Amino acid sequence: MNDIQSLREPVRVPPSLAAPDESLAALPVADERFSGGGGIPILTQYLRIVLRWKWVILGCVVAALVAGTIITLLTTPLYTATASIEISRESDRVTKLEGVQSETASQDLEFYQTQYGLLKSRSLAERVAKNLKLVDDPLFYASFETKAPGAADTAGGVTRMAARDSDKRLNTAASILLGHVDIAPVRASRLVAISFTSPDPALSARVANAWGTHFIQSNLERRFEATSYARKFLEERLEQLRVRLEESERLLVSYAARERIITVTPSAANGANSPAAERSLAADDLSAINGELASATADRVKAESRAQAGAGGAVSEALNNPAIGVLRQRRAEVSAEYAKLLVQFEPGYPPAQALASQVAQLDSSIAREERRVRESLRTTYRESVVREQTLGAKVEGLKAGLLDLRRRSIQYNIYQREVDTNRQLYDGLLQRYKEIGVAGGVGTNNVSVVDPAMVPGAPSRPRLFLNLLISLIAGLGLGGLLAFAFEQIDETITEPREVESTLRYPLLGAVPKSDDPLIAIHDRKSSVVEAYLSIQTNLEFATAHGAPRSLSVTSTRPAEGKSTTSFALAHTFARAKRTVVLIDGDMRSPSIHGFFNLRNDKGLSNFLAGADAFEAMLLATDQENLFILPAGPSPPNAAELLTGDRLSELLVGLLKRFDHVIIDSPPVMGLADAPLIASKVEGTIYAVVSHGIRTSLVKVALARLRSANARIFGVVLTKFDAKRAHYGYGYDYGYGYGDAPRDAA
Repeated sequence: MNDIQSLREPVRVPPSLAAPDESLAALPVADERFSGGGGIPILTQYLRIVLRWKWVILGCVVAALVAGTIITLLTTPLYTATASIEISRESDRVTKLEGVQSETASQDLEFYQTQYGLLKSRSLAERVAKNLKLVDDPLFYASFETKAPGAADTAGGVTRMAARDSDKRLNTAASILLGHVDIAPVRASRLVAISFTSPDPALSARVANAWGTHFIQSNLERRFEATSYARKFLEERLEQLRVRLEESERLLVSYAARERIITVTPSAANGANSPAAERSLAADDLSAINGELASATADRVKAESRAQAGAGGAVSEALNNPAIGVLRQRRAEVSAEYAKLLVQFEPGYPPAQALASQVAQLDSSIAREERRVRESLRTTYRESVVREQTLGAKVEGLKAGLLDLRRRSIQYNIYQREVDTNRQLYDGLLQRYKEIGVAGGVGTNNVSVVDPAMVPGAPSRPRLFLNLLISLIAGLGLGGLLAFAFEQIDETITEPREVESTLRYPLLGAVPKSDDPLIAIHDRKSSVVEAYLSIQTNLEFATAHGAPRSLSVTSTRPAEGKSTTSFALAHTFARAKRTVVLIDGDMRSPSIHGFFNLRNDKGLSNFLAGADAFEAMLLATDQENLFILPAGPSPPNAAELLTGDRLSELLVGLLKRFDHVIIDSPPVMGLADAPLIASKVEGTIYAVVSHGIRTSLVKVALARLRSANARIFGVVLTKFDAKRAHYGYGYDYGYGYGDAPRDAA
């Protein structure tokens, strides 16, 4: 055992290289196509999936095209008729009176969306169905493959409609119309296309035209109904306001009669004809008397000034008096004659004395007249004073009465304001009532028919080309979904790049699929030999001393190419001038001796069972430097033979004579042989068949090997079909390079 341990220790690599992830970094791959470095573009991955499942996708496309063609041919032809209408925001203004409904919408989008909703309303569909008499038409329901509610076939083949189910039939007919009508606003315009599709072209045209016509009628009816409702509402409000106005007027008149409040309404000539311009009689009297008082006061002041002026001498009245003026003129004449006589005669002269006597009489008459004038002024002053005092007393009395009237007029004014308010409301509503009556009777409309629907001459559906295009798209979509589903369900390894990403072990190489791998291995120019040479190169970096001296080759289950891999590696090492012994460790199902057409009468099982001379069991092959140790007879329990130390002793003995010992190990799943063998050698090469085994099973098998403290150098992907994988490089380029004859230089 000590010798065995000493032989095994030098070929052990440091523990840092034993981990799967670190071994990946420690094993440079000769061919970068198998290195797994760098990510694949997402479009390339999708293309690979499509190419891998191309037949599934193609089958879905063909099936969809066939189904689309059959459905198109079996579908009943449908005809579409289209009518065009114009919806304006504002209707024609026949009058300047404002109606009930707003003529202009606050927002265009809101207005037009409302109109489109009305075009798709059930009430409009029921109106069209009634007008066209489709409710009780059996052919209408039959053309849409619908059973009319209450319809029953009589003995003569005539369909009879039950009257009790008329409402249900109306609902059904409206649903059919709504399901086949299409309202399509024309972009950036006020036009709307109304299309109806049915198996009957004439019916399609009738319904499309009726739809636009009845939409216009319903629009007018809604306006009229809104006006009628408004008129009815205003009539009720006017009646209420009339009663309230009459009641308030009665209260006003009763209170005015009870409180003896008399008002005077000015004439229209004075520019005041409203109820608010009315004035009380006391106010008018006070205004008039106050004006007279002011005039009396002015007269009194004037008379007082004249009387005071007359008391001091002559006044202007005396000077302006005609009688006094005549007397003064006569005196002046007599005085002139008297002065003329005195020039000739003495004052005692009788004619002079007579003239002097006349002058004295005239002076006495003038003085008497002046006194009379002064007395008249004093009398006028006294009268003006009395009149002023009388008018002042009257004004004070009227003031007291007016103040009392104002106190009593507070409630009167309250009643008056209520009367005025009720009258204004009544007049305003009455005016609005008359305007609505005029505007509602005009019948304006903002919808008009632009183009009526014509009877279509050709069916609009089904369209073969469009249906085939849809079928093609659907087939491609379904095929793509199935391809991605199958890709997710498929757990097999399809490409070399997936080995490292899925199994977390380095890829030693990918062996192309071959019809006869044994023949390909003997052909040194074959792609199979090139692949195993690449694997050998990678193994040179597996340990610190180069290629491992002892290794085993195993797989998850049989028929994955582990025996072929063992055979090929033995050949490549032997061709490299190294002595190699190939041990058939699969004692349950040996195959190595068959590759060389040698006997299998004794071999590994004999040595493990106790035979000492293993040299006699070695068999030479036609390949120089290559020997084999057959499996020998099948033992009852191979695992029991492998549990002992005999295998380690065999390896020690063989490594003293050979450069490399390669063991073809049994599969891992279900057997204990492979983990036992893997624990005795430097490491293990794991063979995984391409497109042939689930990765979950491979991971379980690798976990069993790790639990046995086995070192796994890497994975060999066997039976790899580059065309099936669609890897993107083409492995034949690398492995088949130089096979074609060269042209002469």
